[in-house]
Amino acid sequence: MTSPASSRIPGHVAIIMDGNGRWARQRGLPRIEGHRRGVETVRTVTDAGRELGLRTLTLYAFSVENWNRPQDEVGALMGLLEYYLKKELNTFVKNRIRLRTIGRTEDLPAGVQKHLNHTIAATREFTDYTLVLALNYGARTEIGDAARAYGEAVAAGKEQPGEASWERFRRYLYTADLPDPDLIIRTSGETRLSNFLLMQGAYAEFVFTPVLWPDFSKDDLAAAIAEYGKRERRYGLTSEQLQTATPA
Repeated sequence: MTSPASSRIPGHVAIIMDGNGRWARQRGLPRIEGHRRGVETVRTVTDAGRELGLRTLTLYAFSVENWNRPQDEVGALMGLLEYYLKKELNTFVKNRIRLRTIGRTEDLPAGVQKHLNHTIAATREFTDYTLVLALNYGARTEIGDAARAYGEAVAAGKEQPGEASWERFRRYLYTADLPDPDLIIRTSGETRLSNFLLMQGAYAEFVFTPVLWPDFSKDDLAAAIAEYGKRERRYGLTSEQLQTATPA
């Protein structure tokens, strides 16, 4: 297994989990079997992230566009989510994993919301490792919600338009209390963001892997982190400037 150097571990990795349907189709199985296998991979990768030294792991679990899928598939996905939350609660507490969500979770089924809220409350005090589930999430929806909230703050006199900045605006995003992702991974060979963390990923590194999500392993995560470790993150500066700024 590739072992990334500890000094080059990203603090926050976000993953677009893609390929469940193709994984099932390649095996002549119903799509829901791919999703069930994908839930097992969520467990594997959550544990792997903690073992590899991540502080935050965000998983794109259900997008605002996913409601347009066949209703039986949407219903099955919601059932799997509820099952996952019930089954993993004790593991979250035992391993001190804080659960967070981003997205319009108020639109999810009542049973899912109940278990989400319970798990979030039970793990609220943990600080070493955070699992963020993006549920009913879309970056454009997030930006619209943030702009609306910011406008309301301006109208209430809590914000001054002349002082507008990214640092002020980001307080109104779903991720206001989370660090921006250092690394974004997409599985299944697709090379697009699909409306995921468009603002927060402005300076993220990207790794696109052909591995379908149900087959994504700890080794694959470690390999992506190792690739991240080779990158030079300049933030608009030159390599020479970075070398000058880095203590000997």
